[in-house]
Amino acid sequence: MNAANAQSGKWKRLKREPGPPLKLFRTFEDLYVNPRNQANEKMIILSGRDSVNVIPLTTTGEIIFVRQFRFGIEAETLELPGGLTEPDENPEEAARRELREETGYAADSWEFLNKVGSNPVFMDSWVFHFVAREATLKYDLQLDVGEDISLELLPVKETLFRLEQGFFTHPHTISALCTFFLRNPML
Repeated sequence: MNAANAQSGKWKRLKREPGPPLKLFRTFEDLYVNPRNQANEKMIILSGRDSVNVIPLTTTGEIIFVRQFRFGIEAETLELPGGLTEPDENPEEAARRELREETGYAADSWEFLNKVGSNPVFMDSWVFHFVAREATLKYDLQLDVGEDISLELLPVKETLFRLEQGFFTHPHTISALCTFFLRNPML
């Protein structure tokens, strides 16, 4: 069967029922009809706020990363600072706040890179990627009660090398860095 035949119609949601509440998300159990074969498919959806992450570039040409424990893989990751947007907060405001809270850095020059689905397989939210240029240390960290973060600064070229070697494991960090380096190939 070719791709055109597989796309014979659109998925139709028949019903939605609330699932158990989680710390950061609401859950739903959705029942869909598969347009290819009319089979019913029950799906679990995580519904939550959008999130942001930031590529903060210092005045000395380094990128600021945060190292933190991730419960899903039970390991520390080195990733870009970021987090969930607050209600009624636009993505750039959230990015500025997250950079300040997680790193103590601030920047005046901001660039929107792109947005990607958090995980479109089962989540309904988006991740907005930003670049913050000429970031300087101005504040104390303001970590959430569930955060334990340390900072690491890497030169831009070392960051690109590590990206190419598969060092980074957080998909939002990888997505943002790939977009950044594709748009700035001479770095």
